[in-house]
Amino acid sequence: MDIQLLKVFFTTAHEGSISKAANKLKFAQSNVTHKIQQLEADLQTQLFYRHNRGITLTPSGQILVSYAEKILHVIQEARLAVGDSSEPAGPLHIGSMETTASARLPMLLTNYHTEFPAVDFTLTTGPTEQHIHGVLHYELNGAFVAGPVEHPDLIQEKVIDEELVLVTSSSHPPIRSIHDVQDRPLLVLRSGCAYRAKLNLLLKEEGLIPVKLMDFGSPETIIGCVGAGLGISLLPRTIAAEPEEQGRIRTHKITGKHAIVTTVFIRRRDALITPALSAFLSAMRKHFTGSNV
Repeated sequence: MDIQLLKVFFTTAHEGSISKAANKLKFAQSNVTHKIQQLEADLQTQLFYRHNRGITLTPSGQILVSYAEKILHVIQEARLAVGDSSEPAGPLHIGSMETTASARLPMLLTNYHTEFPAVDFTLTTGPTEQHIHGVLHYELNGAFVAGPVEHPDLIQEKVIDEELVLVTSSSHPPIRSIHDVQDRPLLVLRSGCAYRAKLNLLLKEEGLIPVKLMDFGSPETIIGCVGAGLGISLLPRTIAAEPEEQGRIRTHKITGKHAIVTTVFIRRRDALITPALSAFLSAMRKHFTGSNV
């Protein structure tokens, strides 16, 4: 099986369009079509249905996509593994929840970059579900997510326990239970966020239905809007501590199983640990051993 043909097939399947694949690969559309036809002839099966709206993977194509992703990733790993340098260098793509990135990672990333400037580091922030998908599909070398994460293809390593607190405006009276704020809008991060899921579960177990859910892109925006009296939220205490000291918001302790969320670092079980990733894992363990409070 020709690797170049496999790459064209995978790119086309990922983009969902021959024209988009051609643009990404910098090929003519006719060249992409021809290479797909070559692969279909080699495998003696149809990989795409062609129709007026474009293309759709056949059952055989759907099977081949997962194999192609793994094969192309292994080839990339092989190039890295036989490289001349054992020093940390090259790309390293890490994912993180927004709150962890802002509260826990700045010093870790600064120290890592200072020690290993040849590493081309990229940090992608977003919800846990997004990062699990990214690691599983080789888009990320690893990610900080809310745990536990149970998946046979992933290794998880505990990083830190975070205490969750209800956050309100500074003038809000003490909260005795979630029933005290059931009529307030809930300010949450986008779908897939572990803290949002915790809040929904807390409400569900109390038999409550939120009057309104308002999605926001960052915890900083949520804190600003909560402080202005727009609604309430559930966030890690580390994020809320400084604005509370400034008098902008007030935090309210919750009890029980929803009060703690564990942050874990996940990576693929079958992925190559490059020098860059190995150095990052060592730096991460050292950093959180000293700050795990």
